[in-house]
Amino acid sequence: MLKIALMSVLVEDQDKAEKFYTEVLGFGKKQDFPIGDARWLTVTSPGDGDGTELLLEPMGYDFARTYQKAVYDAGLPAVTFASDDVRAEHARLTALGVRFRGEPKQVMDCPVTALFEDGCGNLVQIFEAR
Repeated sequence: MLKIALMSVLVEDQDKAEKFYTEVLGFGKKQDFPIGDARWLTVTSPGDGDGTELLLEPMGYDFARTYQKAVYDAGLPAVTFASDDVRAEHARLTALGVRFRGEPKQVMDCPVTALFEDGCGNLVQIFEAR
């Protein structure tokens, strides 16, 4: 059986991404070691150090920058996280200075969602896990 072990999100600056994803979002740093001019830098969900890792991947190629910008300009999330209470998470993150693209919303029978900027060139979506 396959399981998701690692996903990546492109970031403009790994140091800035590390600070945002750990200090603001609350993820725990899992791995951090040099690879060439960059780092292999992963984070995991709070309290789930053995769970799926998110690689904060540096943009090493021009096509990666083009892709990231196209996804961002289209208003699409580069990554999506679950929350038990999106409205409470929105309030917590807003108080920490996170820029949201609007208030949390629910469309028809879909979960409550909110979209915010990670400051590293990406939009991040949170949805309410049921």
